[in-house]
Amino acid sequence: MLATPVYIICSPSPQVGKTLVSRLMSEFLLLKNGTALSFDINLKEPSLVDYLPDITETADVIDTYGKMQLMDRLILHDRVAKVIDLGFHAFDEFFKMCEEIGFIREALRCRVAPVVLFVAGTDRISSRSYEMLRWRIPPGALITVHNEFMLRGELPEAMDGARVLRFSALPAFLKTYVDRLSFSFTGYLRNEKDSSSELHQWIWRNYVMFRDLESRAMLQPSS
Repeated sequence: MLATPVYIICSPSPQVGKTLVSRLMSEFLLLKNGTALSFDINLKEPSLVDYLPDITETADVIDTYGKMQLMDRLILHDRVAKVIDLGFHAFDEFFKMCEEIGFIREALRCRVAPVVLFVAGTDRISSRSYEMLRWRIPPGALITVHNEFMLRGELPEAMDGARVLRFSALPAFLKTYVDRLSFSFTGYLRNEKDSSSELHQWIWRNYVMFRDLESRAMLQPSS
């Protein structure tokens, strides 16, 4: 039986491109599966709910009620892939909660496959947080995201040993273009007649990368 993937896109640092990755993943899932559900745990504006209001709900991990509401949705094996855009302000509290309630273990028991996409940074807090996740998240479920627009050069050595998703840097004028609230990655693929354009190729490469990631996640064993 295939698992229901839950993609937790996170970083303890601001301004690393986390919401961009969340947008890409959400639009890919919607295109591939016809449905997707995203959760926005973010104080920054604009955030994921501003880009994709039709499939995104706001959530919080500040109080017990908010935490349980979110977790009840995440361990539901309903075959609807889910994306969490986890703001840096909620990073510590979210993973503390996951450990306290045994979220990973319970999710796997329910045929839900959590995948943590850690958007890398070079600051000390990123290194400490990544090391913490290595102890708490199964090796196959922790993936480093190298956003080359925000992190030029090589990844920190500790983050480059496991699986890495690499997002090549777009020219600044294209980055400004895709940051508009009205922009849709899937819409661009459908409407742009020149499939050789740089942006078309960039979106397509990232969607193929997500397709491979989802195939692995759905086959994740329940142990």
